[in-house]
Amino acid sequence: MSDATPTLAERRERQLAHDAAREEHHRTREQVLGPRRGTAELKALAGQGAALPADADHDAVLAWVAETFGYRTAVACSMADAVLPHVVARHLPWVDTLFLETGYHFAETIGTRDAVESSMELTIVDVTPERTVAEQDAEHGKDLFARDPAACCAMRKVEPLTRTLAEYEVWITGVRRDEGPTRADTPLVTWDDKNGLVKVNPLAAWTFDDVLAYADDHDVIVNPLVHDGYPSIGCAPCTRRVAPGEDPRAGRWAGLDKTECGLHT
Repeated sequence: MSDATPTLAERRERQLAHDAAREEHHRTREQVLGPRRGTAELKALAGQGAALPADADHDAVLAWVAETFGYRTAVACSMADAVLPHVVARHLPWVDTLFLETGYHFAETIGTRDAVESSMELTIVDVTPERTVAEQDAEHGKDLFARDPAACCAMRKVEPLTRTLAEYEVWITGVRRDEGPTRADTPLVTWDDKNGLVKVNPLAAWTFDDVLAYADDHDVIVNPLVHDGYPSIGCAPCTRRVAPGEDPRAGRWAGLDKTECGLHT
């Protein structure tokens, strides 16, 4: 029967075919991927993107990205859900999807990452800090995140991402204007001076409900914590559940004078 549960052998065969398709894409990509363009040219392209209509939808923005940058494109994904890489992969199948492997993630987040990699047409790139958690503890003392969260984020998120983005011309984020006051003016396309490349936020005008509706409509993987009171998911020690009516990012660094990890500031 066509709707029968696949056997273990069938699932294995399907997984092997999936992984082989990814590998074949990368072999082909390496043959045609041009050199990274310089700052002046990329800034000019960012200006072109910023001139897109303010009400342009995500598909229009991503079509421009695919045509302009091709596979010099990276998607940043926290694995709260896989909606962003899903919408990008419709324009750039097997696109590099950067996951900040900080060493402090919820088990559910790692599980979501693994499920996404094994089932979607994208390529997970684990972005890792220079030091393991144990090495950081030995050098800076245990639980730096509790004493100096900015320093912890800088070492485990910001520096590794900046280092990795040096290979790309554009990075795509899931930042949305509804996430809080610090993100209310998020543009669709801008120049990221800190990282030296174009930054695109195709879901800027979406709401949290829009994300969940898209995931439901397209059967996109969602981290189970999202439905357990975590609309914004970061490292486990620095993330708590959000009460009804609270800002979606209220659970991030709760009780501290900190609202951003530094990736988008």
